Amino acid sequence: MPYDTQPKASHFINGQYVEDTAGTPIDVIYPATGKKIATVYAATPAIIEQAIVAARTAQAAWALMTGTERGRILRRAADMIRERNHDLSVLETYDTGKPYQETSVVDATSGADALEYFGGMAATLTGEHIQLGENWVYTRREPLGLCVGIGAWNYPTQIACWKGAPALACGNAMIFKPSETTPLCALKVAEILHEAGLPAGIYNVVQGMGEVGGALVTDPRVDKVSLTGSVPTGRKVYAAAAAGIKHVTMELGGKSPMIVFDDANIENAVSGAILGNFYSSGQVCSNGTRVFVHKAIKEAFLKRLTERLGDAVIGDPMDPATSFGPMVSERQMNIALRYVKKGQAEGARLVTGGKRVDCDGFFMQPTVFADVTDKMVIAREEIFGPVMAVLDFEDEEDVITRANDTEFGLAAGVFTNDLSRAHRVAARFEAGTCYINTYNDAPVEAPFGGAKNSGVGRENSKAAINHYSQLKSVFVRMDDVEAPF
Repeated sequence: MPYDTQPKASHFINGQYVEDTAGTPIDVIYPATGKKIATVYAATPAIIEQAIVAARTAQAAWALMTGTERGRILRRAADMIRERNHDLSVLETYDTGKPYQETSVVDATSGADALEYFGGMAATLTGEHIQLGENWVYTRREPLGLCVGIGAWNYPTQIACWKGAPALACGNAMIFKPSETTPLCALKVAEILHEAGLPAGIYNVVQGMGEVGGALVTDPRVDKVSLTGSVPTGRKVYAAAAAGIKHVTMELGGKSPMIVFDDANIENAVSGAILGNFYSSGQVCSNGTRVFVHKAIKEAFLKRLTERLGDAVIGDPMDPATSFGPMVSERQMNIALRYVKKGQAEGARLVTGGKRVDCDGFFMQPTVFADVTDKMVIAREEIFGPVMAVLDFEDEEDVITRANDTEFGLAAGVFTNDLSRAHRVAARFEAGTCYINTYNDAPVEAPFGGAKNSGVGRENSKAAINHYSQLKSVFVRMDDVEAPF
């Protein structure tokens, strides 16, 4: 391996790398070759205890620092991440299999954006004064305490920062558990934060599978849980957190609609569909995998889409020319391939793709189905792979009803040159994150999150502050206190 992918130790606790080989070994597999590139060990109960004690011990002093002081450290870390973008992007590519062409401009950079944004916001987190005649009330915005972040495997560096930045800006401590599939990058985030001046114990990383997450979520010393993951996992974590009346943010899955009207710019709509189905090899929770295309332009859309997919460069993710990489694991690839068989069995028309690429690693062709109907499994269930379902429509009212007929509500998009229709449709989408004439843009300045079964709470923007802090009201009476006796 030309790059050292084996971390110094499995966990980062109290400002240093920590190892405990008594934990279950977790092999890290490079998706482009199927070969092992590192081994980490799941956290033992002793490691979990060490992390919780370190975080609880350090948090009080961190909370007492001014927002300006906290923000300065976060912004310094953001600068360091940008300076080391190449190495972090290489590691992210080894961790996830995503092409360097993608990781070098999206993953570490968006993590740095979050640290910079919330670092800048930290000094602005104030309460308010409410005058009531001679008396008044003032509010204090206070941290929650210890936050647990549970990450997904598709954007490990970004998610480690998306959860960590607002938590730290508000004065909390954090324990972050990456996905066991991609355990490497969060360790680098923790290392950089510490190097930037973050006090020991404020941002910790522990590895492990579901039982480690469960132990963290149910510990009474944990005040908040933020999960990025699937709906079934979300239900379990939400229920466990609810038992302890903990604060929660859930960023879960989706089966999002993308509506392309007959007046849309077809080239832009095809670009949106590619971004919403094949970026990160289709492994994005907000993907618009139900593409409703007006019958009048359906064949033209499919023709241009197929031509554009022919330009995808599938190959070595480390080659900057590669634009489409492997799926994260053999298991995830096989799940997607099974959905292809279901789509064919249900009578959907396979326009392109549908097969595993004949090479090492977990590569699957970008796949498009047409003539898909609303009841087909490939139009109902989240596949989390490069499989697009194209559905026909003619009537605006009908397509909005069909677009909203799902348990999910993470994202939705519309392509049209009719300004009124664009905003009208966006207003009626039952989804938390919507797009007009674009898809999957996720600037840190904008709230990101879902409706219905796609989650609760919001990540990014000033909205995230409400999910990592609490308000205390203080009533001050200046006149005499009256009592009935």
